[in-house]
Amino acid sequence: MAVTGVVIPEKLIRFADCELNASAFELRRGLRTVRLERIPLQVLLILIRERGKVVSREAIADQIWGKDVFVDVDNGINTAIRKIRQVLNDDSQKPRFVETIPGMGYRFISPIQPLEEPPGLDEESHENEPKPCAPSTESDAIPRIGSETHSRGLWIRTAAVFSGLLLVVGVAWLAWQHFAGQPHVIRSIAVIPLQNLSGDSSQDYFADGMTEELITELSRIESLRVISHTSVMGYKGTKKHLPEIASELGVDAILEGSVIRENNNVRVTVQLLDGPADRHLWGEEYERPLNGVLNLQREVSRVIAQQVRAKLSATQEARLRRPHAVNPAAYDSYLKGRFYFDNGYTKPDSLKKAQQYFEEAIQTDPNFAQAYAGLANTYLYSAFAGVLKRDVAYRSATQALDKALELDDSVGEAHDTLAVLKADFDWDWEAADREFNRAINLAPSYSCAHESRASFLALLGRRDEALAELAKIDQLDFGIGSTRTEVGVYYALRDYPDLIEASKRALLLDPNDWSLHYNLGVAYQGTGKFQEAISEYQKAIEISGNPDVAVGLAQAYSAGGKKVEGEKILRDLERKLKGAPDSSYTMATVSAGLGQKDMAFAFLNQALRERSLNLSDIKADPRVDSLRSDPRFQTLVSQMGFPPQ
Repeated sequence: MAVTGVVIPEKLIRFADCELNASAFELRRGLRTVRLERIPLQVLLILIRERGKVVSREAIADQIWGKDVFVDVDNGINTAIRKIRQVLNDDSQKPRFVETIPGMGYRFISPIQPLEEPPGLDEESHENEPKPCAPSTESDAIPRIGSETHSRGLWIRTAAVFSGLLLVVGVAWLAWQHFAGQPHVIRSIAVIPLQNLSGDSSQDYFADGMTEELITELSRIESLRVISHTSVMGYKGTKKHLPEIASELGVDAILEGSVIRENNNVRVTVQLLDGPADRHLWGEEYERPLNGVLNLQREVSRVIAQQVRAKLSATQEARLRRPHAVNPAAYDSYLKGRFYFDNGYTKPDSLKKAQQYFEEAIQTDPNFAQAYAGLANTYLYSAFAGVLKRDVAYRSATQALDKALELDDSVGEAHDTLAVLKADFDWDWEAADREFNRAINLAPSYSCAHESRASFLALLGRRDEALAELAKIDQLDFGIGSTRTEVGVYYALRDYPDLIEASKRALLLDPNDWSLHYNLGVAYQGTGKFQEAISEYQKAIEISGNPDVAVGLAQAYSAGGKKVEGEKILRDLERKLKGAPDSSYTMATVSAGLGQKDMAFAFLNQALRERSLNLSDIKADPRVDSLRSDPRFQTLVSQMGFPPQ
């Protein structure tokens, strides 16, 4: 079999503890099987075929895309190599499998074991085949023509063959009768944004919110991979054919439909389709009073689970059947809150509006658990954005989360938010780990929990686990959320070559995000490209005016041989920030840049007493690199309770 010039071997390829079944697009390591996408698989096969040799990027591009192609080949190769390394848990700095040869290409360095037949052609099937016998004499081997023995044997063999054919045909017919019309095995699904058929565009938030809530409910089904909300929103109003969408998202099935809200009633029409075959599998129309909308979402999820033969635990089954009413006005306010939070959790104005709508929902329905979880999120991210005091955010978020979990302990979003609070505010790393795991166990396809956990694991230096989470995210989220997570993970791991690639990918989706320019500056500085770092830091300052960026710029100037310019920036910052509230950590980085170690540690200890949110970043922050060899640095890290690596 060949795909775009790359031959896909039918036999298994084994190397180290890996088993590659290329024809099934699967890689197995121990008990874990991961599905490979088409392009990464082809790149891997090319490297394996040329193992031990350096394969240039041009050679890879020619074999996969051919010449004169109108695609971003460089980005395609970068993404493919990154995904290969994620699947293999390979370290670009200390590779076991794929080695980068700067300026030349890539080389596969692991020994290959002999090829074997893939599952399905096992030894038992070969043992049951008739084996030729060596005749002892010529007369035994060749019966005489026309003999009775020959005629009877020939008739018996003919009858056996004919009977065998009848048996095969019969079994095939019965199998067709049994499976005809049945859907393919469905392990993954994408919910395309529901159409708003109310005729009122101001109701778009309601249709989008219903889409997100359906995704959230389906993400709880353990045996079903559900594509994230951010990934499917790009298909809102799309004219693309379903097989094309299914191929782009890598899913077996697609759920599409429409929603009409009229007064206090809602009518939802949904249909489930076999994505690759564009074949209708199931459809239904529901009309419910708005206070029963949560029951409607759960009913649709339960029916879909039945249609795709997904396994539900007793707890999941009970939850989907448990009646739950919500005040229509409260639900409306909740969806508006979700809209503003999802589309602006880094923007103070959007966070304020989201907070107001969540508070409205709670005032209208004090027993609405999801509204409390949403409100807690706005408090935490308002603190991260610098518009809410840390202590105020902590108290308010804790109260909201306690109430959410008291009302419904199965809300995965609440456990995810609680994990973030435990990590960034309490520095209780064990509790954070438990809550992230709890959130993922409750909703295995909840991409936000995987994204938060990936960043958390990277912060603790648990590289393999962090990269494994990135691999899971790659199967759920294709939007800016997953690319930002990649940036955060590679930053925390101080993996600067991969941080360059991740930051560039993210900037293609959001070129005006100052933090992405800052991280790209960090990555360039970490690889010794000081002029490029200076340029990215300057862009970040132009967009944000953030003093933390100016410290990075100053250190890049100094590292690049322009110490006078760097020191001037730091002295200016020192004057501006002196005595400013919540500036102790930034002042520590300024002092570190000026070589004032004692002053730097004085500010760090002040930040420790204040439990500054910035301190969670200290193990990765390159601005304090000059302090790491000092015993006081390790003492401070220990006081924060970081587990040993």
